[in-house]
Amino acid sequence: MIKKILVSQPKPDDGKSPYYDIASKFDVEVVFRPFIKVEGLSAKEFRAQKVSILDYTAIVFTSRHAIDHFFTLAKELRVTIPEDMKYFCVTEKVSLYIQKYVQYRKRKVFYGQTGRIDDLMTPMVKHKTEKYLVPMSDVHNDSITKLLDSKKLNHKEVVMYRTVSNDFTEEEVRTFDYDMLIFFSPSGIESLMKNFPDFKQGDIAIATFGPTTAQAARDAGLRLDIEAPNEKYPSMTGALQHYLYQLQD
Repeated sequence: MIKKILVSQPKPDDGKSPYYDIASKFDVEVVFRPFIKVEGLSAKEFRAQKVSILDYTAIVFTSRHAIDHFFTLAKELRVTIPEDMKYFCVTEKVSLYIQKYVQYRKRKVFYGQTGRIDDLMTPMVKHKTEKYLVPMSDVHNDSITKLLDSKKLNHKEVVMYRTVSNDFTEEEVRTFDYDMLIFFSPSGIESLMKNFPDFKQGDIAIATFGPTTAQAARDAGLRLDIEAPNEKYPSMTGALQHYLYQLQD
């Protein structure tokens, strides 16, 4: 029986989430508690990569984390971002977040509709003469590099932030009594094993989002009860709801 679910993501700022609807519908408790957190590189660590921000005329933002750490590093490095800098963002929501740091005119900000980096290629190719800088996490693959290479764009990927374990307190370890754990990245699986080295899954259901997360769970010897996305359920909440319905049958 599933009565208490840990979702390894930050608690929604606006208090709204499909998980709350699921909690109400199936009479379960949902707790948001990230297993990982993001921290920025120091100015010294960034300089070691020998990249100068002002050598680039456009920045590609794949997340709000990227925006936060780009502007934080620029401030630490005492770099003044030119007013004519262009920004290319994976979604409109990410693009609007830039206003936390600078005022921009719409003509300098471009964004995709789907949240996939592929969707940004059309506006980026239209600005083929730009020199693109892509702030990234230390945990990444070369898919963006290959994509931009295939479009013959002038670009540079640079690490500006890292993913680290969001360690549990002794009290949290002692009261860890969840019936289901939901993970969204391989780093979350690594953090579980770090915080609970003697973890025994038993009847605890494990849900993962994305193939790399699922593989990390299998590599850790975990049994997967939910894998999303899949053909029927593209979202984790859809797959979770289906799973809970099945338990009621």
